[in-house]
Amino acid sequence: MKEMRAGDRAYATLVSEIQSGELAPGTVLGEVEQATRLGVSRTPMREAIGRLIADGLAKQQSPRTTVVTGFDAADIRRLFEARRALEETAARLGAQRADRDEFASLAADFGAVQVSSETNIDEYYELIRRFDRALDVAVDNSYLVSALRVIRTHLVRARQLARDNHMRLESSVAEHRLIAEAIAAGDPDLAAHATHVHLHNALTSILQSLAEGAAS
Repeated sequence: MKEMRAGDRAYATLVSEIQSGELAPGTVLGEVEQATRLGVSRTPMREAIGRLIADGLAKQQSPRTTVVTGFDAADIRRLFEARRALEETAARLGAQRADRDEFASLAADFGAVQVSSETNIDEYYELIRRFDRALDVAVDNSYLVSALRVIRTHLVRARQLARDNHMRLESSVAEHRLIAEAIAAGDPDLAAHATHVHLHNALTSILQSLAEGAAS
């Protein structure tokens, strides 16, 4: 296997730390300090930070200062506006173009998954990644897939806010199963509608979690 380039490795590490909250909004991403911390030279670190800015995970606060972007309720609403447009389109195309047997298998896996423990939750998110990869292949549209990649990068930050809501996770499992079943059945309208309902419920849950956190 080809070794990951230093810039790619630094970028992947920083993305993971931003998604988990280890690098909180407003954290200064000093090129020299981060390069030293991650054991890379300044050139690949400069490249990694540039990619973070392009993805919207970091911004230039001043000509010499780059910080991790904020992520509040308004950001999440804007994220879901874009997510609805992209994911409902992808679901519709997937129902027209996908390998139906593959999505029938995914639907069965969603039907069997449990979210009663942290390990089960990690397995569920891995199943979602499998679903996303299968859908990307099915839609066969590099422009749409590229836009979805950026959305999913930000989505991990949003999901962290609802991770411990087991009732919501259980509902999300059922919603993903319905989407997979609709794609397997070759029903574009149902696939898009099921995706719309899932995203509405996901956004409502995340915003509620934020409101409860602010009130506590």
